[in-house]
Amino acid sequence: MTAIVLRELRRAWSGGGLMLTLAFFLLVATLFPFAIGPDAKLLARIGGGVVWATALLAALLPVERLVLPDLEAGVIDQFAVRGLSGAGVALAKILGHWIGFGPAVMLAAALSAALLEMPADVLLRLQLGLLLGTPGLAALAVATAALVAGLRGAGAVAGMVMLPFALPLLVFGAGALEGGSSGLKLVAATSLLLLAGAPFVAGAALRFARE
Repeated sequence: MTAIVLRELRRAWSGGGLMLTLAFFLLVATLFPFAIGPDAKLLARIGGGVVWATALLAALLPVERLVLPDLEAGVIDQFAVRGLSGAGVALAKILGHWIGFGPAVMLAAALSAALLEMPADVLLRLQLGLLLGTPGLAALAVATAALVAGLRGAGAVAGMVMLPFALPLLVFGAGALEGGSSGLKLVAATSLLLLAGAPFVAGAALRFARE
């Protein structure tokens, strides 16, 4: 399993995943003040929501290369021949995907704080929320990638599949910026629920795709 995690991480970073996430985040953070104007209080109030929405999109960016290339190359079949369960493979992919984009999202959020006029205490709660919530986004991305693998227009379909399930994380994550510890507990509970269910959903989708 460790080899799968390292493989996912190597593929994410060698494909420019780290820099792509940073560039995407900073581009949004730079453009957003131009779109709504230089109102510092308004930017500070909605900045956390902007970061959470951008984190969701960052998790979605590589969704077409999380599972489909391995299915087409027969890598998933090799894992099955070696006795690895689909859920176990999916869990390793989730961990690799999270390491590949989660820390980058947190770094980009810190760099974007000044552009979004975000106070230090709000930034701290935002970072805690992202630390708790991005594993759930990674789990959802891998499960979605397995479900839409091979479908025509998989990228657009992935967005429609993933967004409804990610909505609680966005709502609780943005709410935690003002809701204190109770908001963070809701983020953690939602993320844990996604982490518990996504490997089995992805594993079942992988078995179906192989048949």
